[in-house]
Amino acid sequence: MWWSLLLLCVGGALGYYAPDEILSLPGLNTQLNFRQWSGYLQTSAGQYLHYWFVTSQQDPANDPMVLWLNGGPGCSSLGGLLSENGPLHVDDNGRTLYINEYSWNKMANVLYLESPAGVGFSYSNSKNYATNDIKVAENNYLALLAFFRKFPSFQHNDFYVTGESYGGVYVPSLTLKIANGLAKINLKGFAVGNGLSSTYFNDQSVVYFGYYHGLFGDTLWKNLNTYCCLGGSCNFVTNSNYNCRESVYKVFSILYSSGLNMYALYMNCAGGVTGSNVQFRTELKNLFRFYQFEVPEKPATLSSSGVPCVNDTNVRTWLNRADVRKALHIPDFVQTWGICSSVVSDSYHRIYNNMQDFYLKLLSKGLRALVYNGDTDMVCNFLGENWFVQSLNQKKTMDYQPWIYNNQIAGFHERYGNLTFLTVKGAGHLVPEWAPARALNMIRSFLANAAY
Repeated sequence: MWWSLLLLCVGGALGYYAPDEILSLPGLNTQLNFRQWSGYLQTSAGQYLHYWFVTSQQDPANDPMVLWLNGGPGCSSLGGLLSENGPLHVDDNGRTLYINEYSWNKMANVLYLESPAGVGFSYSNSKNYATNDIKVAENNYLALLAFFRKFPSFQHNDFYVTGESYGGVYVPSLTLKIANGLAKINLKGFAVGNGLSSTYFNDQSVVYFGYYHGLFGDTLWKNLNTYCCLGGSCNFVTNSNYNCRESVYKVFSILYSSGLNMYALYMNCAGGVTGSNVQFRTELKNLFRFYQFEVPEKPATLSSSGVPCVNDTNVRTWLNRADVRKALHIPDFVQTWGICSSVVSDSYHRIYNNMQDFYLKLLSKGLRALVYNGDTDMVCNFLGENWFVQSLNQKKTMDYQPWIYNNQIAGFHERYGNLTFLTVKGAGHLVPEWAPARALNMIRSFLANAAY
């Protein structure tokens, strides 16, 4: 009870906006030491992005503000909240909420934004969900301005933009809009996890990733080198040689439609081998786009709206309960929640294939950046991200070396001035979910500008 009274007093002093506050949640039977809100932020005319905001468990008035964006394009940040780095997670049955001891709101106020419109509980009055990289950055920026109008006292906290996967595009493009904007936001930096920062480096590197992880044999490797390479230089990405194309297609099939968990190589694939990697087509559409490989449709027997090999049934079940929607202030006319929206992804227009210019402009402004990768991910692999970071041609200030957590090697990292590249050993695409303790230690060090 004293926690509730204290938080009410602190909230009043900070000028919190009350109508969107979450007063109770079905399935939660624990007293919380933080406050949370769920509602809508209007962006362009008739577009409303759903947000869920949780305050820090320590010092909300002074702790950093962190924005979290899941990728896709077309996937919901509530997946990040309820399965990855949020304070509340859903049990396997989709009925009960439990406390995540590795939540990022241990030391930060965290804003989860479902973007773009059509994703999760976000919607547009027009029901036109066709969009692109530029429009998403603009609408995310407008949503952020709307958020600070609701919560003006947080506008002066240190602010960081974070995200994963296609967040590799969302995060730096939004960060640059903030840096160039007129709003007085105390922007300090950004972090991208397993991001798609360069389609070329990502596709070129995953061939090496696959071979050196023992996923295809010497016959295929010999054909790749014979037909895709010339004079010691290989082109696996935009090669017009027919035999090279056929060899790369075999690589594509092994990595992404054979039954391997493409998000975490050494984890089992939820649902097993049969049909497992064709449940959701968005990620496959982002890979080896030059060749326009045929992407299988989702089998009719699979009911999940989720990503390949990842079981999201618990989160989807809980969020679509009528009492949960009411607690989150979701109007009845808003669509059923799904982890990813094919309506958005199928009509999405990609504009940026390389985020190099964004990084260079942001680093020139003195902002800090963290690029981190779980090193078993095959969708956005660590080697391609490392090549991308090296392509920025920043002066190296710390050589590649291990970082330690709990007296064990947690991964490796190197530094280029304000930019850190870091791997999380043995983790896949969803680092905060599959390596939660190390992810919390990592983000704590980044926010504090401390050693990893």
